[in-house]
Amino acid sequence: MSPRGEEPSIVNTYETSAPVVLRQKQRKKQRYIQKDGHCTATLRQSSGKWSHYLQDIFTTLVEIRWRVMFLFFSLSYITSWLFFGLIYWLIAFVNGDSTNPDTELCIANMREFTAAFLFSMETQRTIGYGYRFMTEKCMAAIVVVTIQDLMSCFMNTFIIGVVVAKMSSARKRAQTVGFSNCAVVNLRDGEFCLCWRIGDFRGNHMLEGTTSAQLIRHTQLPSGAVSVTYQDLEIQNKDVTLVTPALIIHKLDSDSPLYSLSPRDLREADFELVVTFTYTDDSRGILHQNRSSYTPDEIRWAQRFQSMLKEGQRHYHVDYALFHQTCWVRTPMVSAEERDRTSVRAEPDKPLMPFSQHLSKRHVNRQVNGKSDTNKDAYREAYREAWL
Repeated sequence: MSPRGEEPSIVNTYETSAPVVLRQKQRKKQRYIQKDGHCTATLRQSSGKWSHYLQDIFTTLVEIRWRVMFLFFSLSYITSWLFFGLIYWLIAFVNGDSTNPDTELCIANMREFTAAFLFSMETQRTIGYGYRFMTEKCMAAIVVVTIQDLMSCFMNTFIIGVVVAKMSSARKRAQTVGFSNCAVVNLRDGEFCLCWRIGDFRGNHMLEGTTSAQLIRHTQLPSGAVSVTYQDLEIQNKDVTLVTPALIIHKLDSDSPLYSLSPRDLREADFELVVTFTYTDDSRGILHQNRSSYTPDEIRWAQRFQSMLKEGQRHYHVDYALFHQTCWVRTPMVSAEERDRTSVRAEPDKPLMPFSQHLSKRHVNRQVNGKSDTNKDAYREAYREAWL
């Protein structure tokens, strides 16, 4: 149940992986949901399916990376300048602005395509240098300038909307709400419970939040196809307000898919626990969702999370350095089903003392004629209480 040493049984699951009871090395399978919430599934598009992305171009641009979005917008502006510059140059060429000085000019001081490109850029960006200008004698140029101005307003509105939507994306807020690196199994009020922790690392908190959990299993069919099954887990405290870190609890009762799970079964178990937290931010009123997952080797049996909350004189203090840390507790090394069947009882959530503390507590060391003598009976009794 616990290491047979005299060091404090506290495990930092953030810096190192905690030893899992009866863990056995096996081939690591692909996760369904990464720890940061990203799904590992990739979509293979058939021919003609890309039209769906173009039909919802706004959402597509919001979801792409920043560098791709900036490249797309830069190319859009440059392409529009080149397109209208080509039209201005054709108008000037047909009117003979560069070849016949006696004709009435459509666009003054435009003698080559470079000048037409600069005039197009100055018109669309309203730079207004004043060296190249349009005359009132050319109706075609007036129509083209009007169209370019309207198109410029539309492009600016669209681009600003995409940038604002991307900057206010829920994904940035979701990065400040985190799940613990592991889940733990221990006794709470005499019942087996699977627990994980959620914390909000920002000062402003959400209005309301709801948690959920699903057990995902992958089955390889004889045909080679992969079948994925989903089972919902009942959460004891679904509605959560993260003023302080919250402990999410799933009771391992007869209705739980993990009712028959024992520490020994964790070696060969093939499932993934996907947890979600959906909440509303109080600063902007936007709906967010965080996801994470736990594999069997990330479930710590007979452990509990360290307490993070301390009461001060005027405030409650939360130590997020302990967010991922766990410690050993007295828990039967059997499944909930087997425990219910055999009616085995154990003390719930009592942290195990290091063996040396049990000895000092019972004063098993005594001085005899100036030398230290150990009470063997007390030694054995302390050993049984500490680890058995």
